[in-house]
Amino acid sequence: MYRRLLEHLSTAILLLDVQLRLRWMNPAAEALMRLSLERMQGMRLDHLEGAIIEVMSRARAAGCSYTQREAVIALPSGEGVTVDVTVTPLPEDELLLEIEPRDRLLRISREEALLAHQTTIKTLTRGLAHEIKNPLGGIRGAAQLLERELIAPGLSEYTQVIIQEADRLRDLVDRMLGPNHRIAFATLNIHQVAERVRALLSAEHVDIEIRRDYDPSLPELLGDEAQLIQALLNVARNAMQAMEESAAAQPTLTLRTRARRQFTLGAERHRLVCEIAVIDNGPGIPRALRDTLFYPMVSGRAKGRGLGLSIAQAAMHQHQGLIECDSIPGHTEFRLLLPVIKQIPSSPSGDIHA
Repeated sequence: MYRRLLEHLSTAILLLDVQLRLRWMNPAAEALMRLSLERMQGMRLDHLEGAIIEVMSRARAAGCSYTQREAVIALPSGEGVTVDVTVTPLPEDELLLEIEPRDRLLRISREEALLAHQTTIKTLTRGLAHEIKNPLGGIRGAAQLLERELIAPGLSEYTQVIIQEADRLRDLVDRMLGPNHRIAFATLNIHQVAERVRALLSAEHVDIEIRRDYDPSLPELLGDEAQLIQALLNVARNAMQAMEESAAAQPTLTLRTRARRQFTLGAERHRLVCEIAVIDNGPGIPRALRDTLFYPMVSGRAKGRGLGLSIAQAAMHQHQGLIECDSIPGHTEFRLLLPVIKQIPSSPSGDIHA
């Protein structure tokens, strides 16, 4: 009876003997460990001991439960995960471990913050664009009128400078705003998008190896092909340029696709999400830039303009997706997460329903 209840819990439950050998675990623990009970039964969980030895010692000494928040434990595969661990001592020096993964919650919280920041940035940028473009239009118009009144032909060179610079600033503001047209939804194959980007990058950067790691099980999805190509191209081109500027040894870019099931983006859970990862072995992103990476005019490269990632994030936001990033020296990974939708949204706001 009690075992049936434990087997239906979403919290990982493990029972260890006095020598920290696994006696039993529920299906949630099997999912966490990426191994079955049959494979792990009798295995000594030394990889858990390093992270929670203190709390296990306290629980045994005091004869009561202790909890360690946001402990990092290593799975048998070597992968590290952040968890909350509660250790309860049982008779015969057995230990009952309740492990609640925190990585997912931390990721969801980070994604919600990204989406909130993107909305705030869009609002601020639109307000700024309005305040800049109005006087620019006046300056341009005044320069054109002034040019008509000039007698000396050589003076028109100066009015042309004013007109051209006003146009350049207007274009810059438009690029800061990102895509400004409604999404043209159509059925597409995400691998065709990735291959188009790969072909463009191969022509631009002949000295950088581009690898492909595609998941053929991904279904077709609905989206704006031009916007998705531009978003993926901006992210991948940024990675290429970062590797070139740092003169990375054997620079390599990997384009990887994966299907993520029952995946939460922000506050919404989707049955299926398409992940397109751009992975490079460049110098990594400075820690000081990671929280503001997708802001307009923020760049970690000497020649960067700070618009490519902002525009890419805006395009993904229009698809109700987003871009995540993890970076350490030698391994930077951008993940473009795109919900797989079944039908073209009919609402005028362009809301997408999975």
